[in-house]
Amino acid sequence: ATEFIRSGWNVKGLLRTIVSSHTYQQSARITPGGLETDPTNRWLSRAPRFRLAAETIRDQGLAISGLLDRRMGGASVYPFQPPGLWQAAFNGQRKWPVSMGSQKHRRGLYTFWRRTVPYPSMATFDAPSREICMPRRIRTNTPLQAFVTLNDPVYVEISQALGHRIVTEGGNTVESRVAFGLRLATGQQPATAQQQVLTELFETELQHYRKHTMAARQLASTPPNAISADADTATMAAWTVVANVLLNLDQSLTRP
Repeated sequence: ATEFIRSGWNVKGLLRTIVSSHTYQQSARITPGGLETDPTNRWLSRAPRFRLAAETIRDQGLAISGLLDRRMGGASVYPFQPPGLWQAAFNGQRKWPVSMGSQKHRRGLYTFWRRTVPYPSMATFDAPSREICMPRRIRTNTPLQAFVTLNDPVYVEISQALGHRIVTEGGNTVESRVAFGLRLATGQQPATAQQQVLTELFETELQHYRKHTMAARQLASTPPNAISADADTATMAAWTVVANVLLNLDQSLTRP
């Protein structure tokens, strides 16, 4: 507070001081010593652990899957949303013009926002409607949020791209690919238990999709026929499932 006064009430300088401080930048990981000396985090011995913001969750998924369009500036974009929302709000007079190509993979900052019909997946993750100024976002935890990251076509496409990246860049063994995918999603090396669970998941899904080739082709790519003819469709579908699980880990969705 005294530094704020001495700076002549320089808000920008205060924010810079806060975000560059060791306290602000520290990890949320709890150490045994920290838990013993500061169990309630009264002395800010660790960062608070909370879920990432709506835009950040989407942008992070696009980034680690390799889909994120990093261009700066420009007009608003229209990523996928369920059909019929604008027709209901505007008596059928307007439709949501879904962006094509890399436009739909731009950062959430550029998503077109109409206050009367907020973008649904971001609203589910507590993005404000922007009807009034919000000094902070109230965080909730609901089953609908899991439905978004598991089933929303945007996140399914992200899972497909991440699965493809795991196959092409993660090495030739299941174990190396699991480790690569987990590092992409969480920045961490897999524990033995994680490695085993994810490997077993891949093997189970691979057997399933080898028996259900149509389902494999539908899951492995968007649109379903976009996958190359020489690709092992069952393998791609199985890695898509693994990628979807990685994107839904608490380690992926919350602050490290």
